[in-house]
Amino acid sequence: MRRLEHFANLVAMFATRVAEKGDAPFLWHKQDGIWTPTSWREAARRVANLAAALKDIGVEPGDRVMLVSENRPEWCIADLAIMAAGGITVPAYVTNTERDHTHVIENSGARAIIVSTRKLAATLMPAAIRANSVKAVIGIEELRAVQTDLLSVHHWQTLIDTHAGEPAALAACPAKREDTACIIYTSGTGGAPRGVMQHHGAILHNVAGASLIISEDFGWEDEVFLSFLPLSHAYEHSAGQHLPVGLGAQIYYAEGLEKLAANIEEVRPTFMVVVPRLFEVLRTRITKAIEKQGNIPNYLLDRAQAIGMKRYQGKSTVVDAPMQLVVNTLLKPKIAKRFGGRIKAMVSGGAPLTPEVGVFFEALGLTFLQGYGQTEAAPVISCNRPKAGIRMDSVGPPLPDTEVKIAADGEILVRGELVMHGYWRNEAETARVLVDGWLHTGDIGEFDAKGRIRITDRKKDIIVNDKGDNVAPQRVEGMLTLQPEIAQAMIFGDRRPYMVALIVPDPDWTQHWCAMNGDSCDLARLNGNSEYRTAIGHAVERVNRELSVIERVRRFILADEPFTIENSQMTPSLKIRRHVLRDVYGDRLNGLYQG
Repeated sequence: MRRLEHFANLVAMFATRVAEKGDAPFLWHKQDGIWTPTSWREAARRVANLAAALKDIGVEPGDRVMLVSENRPEWCIADLAIMAAGGITVPAYVTNTERDHTHVIENSGARAIIVSTRKLAATLMPAAIRANSVKAVIGIEELRAVQTDLLSVHHWQTLIDTHAGEPAALAACPAKREDTACIIYTSGTGGAPRGVMQHHGAILHNVAGASLIISEDFGWEDEVFLSFLPLSHAYEHSAGQHLPVGLGAQIYYAEGLEKLAANIEEVRPTFMVVVPRLFEVLRTRITKAIEKQGNIPNYLLDRAQAIGMKRYQGKSTVVDAPMQLVVNTLLKPKIAKRFGGRIKAMVSGGAPLTPEVGVFFEALGLTFLQGYGQTEAAPVISCNRPKAGIRMDSVGPPLPDTEVKIAADGEILVRGELVMHGYWRNEAETARVLVDGWLHTGDIGEFDAKGRIRITDRKKDIIVNDKGDNVAPQRVEGMLTLQPEIAQAMIFGDRRPYMVALIVPDPDWTQHWCAMNGDSCDLARLNGNSEYRTAIGHAVERVNRELSVIERVRRFILADEPFTIENSQMTPSLKIRRHVLRDVYGDRLNGLYQG
């Protein structure tokens, strides 16, 4: 078993791995269709040179530097260079609007900005020019000239080529564990994003805890990560970047959702860090691919799922052994190949996972770990692990050196080095969520008999009906979206006599329904098609049979369009924005209670 060393800061951790790994590959990206590596030593040279350049253009200790980029090697290099220069990284989502950028720039007081492409700069530059704080913008790709004396524009490669930092000096980075490493703006499910101040020690705490789980439960070897989730999100930033650095692992940057399946087969990762929504997509794709292969593969999938559910429920018998052997021989190798053949575990976080989805992957031979956390805790608080016994209805035991307790009202409270020092320039909110050193998570939960945390719901998302009964919306929504007819859902019913729902029909199922019923699939017209609505209603009724009386969905409306990041109805981490959906559909949802 290997335990992570105690580091003073994140840059020092990187420097230690550079000394060990040297010219071994570290960061991989696709260039002209070929995976191309950047070595640990070369990455360190670029980090040192960029840090020197940042100082030269005026970045001083404590200054905030905004980082706007898709996942790529330069993201990691920029993040480390900002910290090596004494600055504080401020990640921003590539999906941000000009207004979003303005909020982050003005709230953080960013002095400099690093942006990857001209396309992203088009949205960013107006906000940067209007801000009084920004003095320099660096383009990873060369940017168009800007006619202004308010800020200077620089090219990434030119800065690296014309500045000579000292890679060996990275190990002596003066930052302390309690110093702020980054300000990560929360996704804003309930309003304007707030800047969470994550210190070096908080992220290092996460890295140490996660690496211990890997060492004890899987064996710490030459690990390979495939980076897919936005690095501007705390989950990918800690688990998809700094954890691999701590492990001395290789990081491959995925080309996007449409090429993710191909990238997985090419890269053959040992670990994947993903959100539940992607697992649901992968589950659907695997199921549909097997359905096209004929009766025998479909039969094997059904049997694998049935045996997997029995095993999960502790009801396995010796009668299942022969069929399990057939599944292991004929089905599991094909599934394993789809995931590269050497994956040790897939780790889900960022939002609650429906247990049936986890059981689906476990039944196919893929180790599936659900974790729990939030940006305010760097962000990982707990994670399922084989050593403690995996339960899909839990998020596992707390990380090492992490205190968790349940308050009298059921709220989960967390204390330890992982907890943020507060929200940037927001003392009122800081005082509300940090009380006597305990982070008030806003989540409701409990411990099971083996010390694993079970999340029952978000405290603020709990629906209280007109009789005072509590309904956890995420559980019902998760069950609805497991139905083939339903892609997305939000339930509604606070202070109301029963639950109603907003439903986004599944597009593949809709196309099939239209083909079978001779319909042209005009979505606006389908909304008023009684037979189409009845078919979706049957899916709702199937779910209702598994729900308590107070949870059941009595009526529903169909959404005008899917919930997406672009229409602001989902956060960049793929959580639904309830307040936005209520603003758009509130009148129609309220109308379901009339007549």
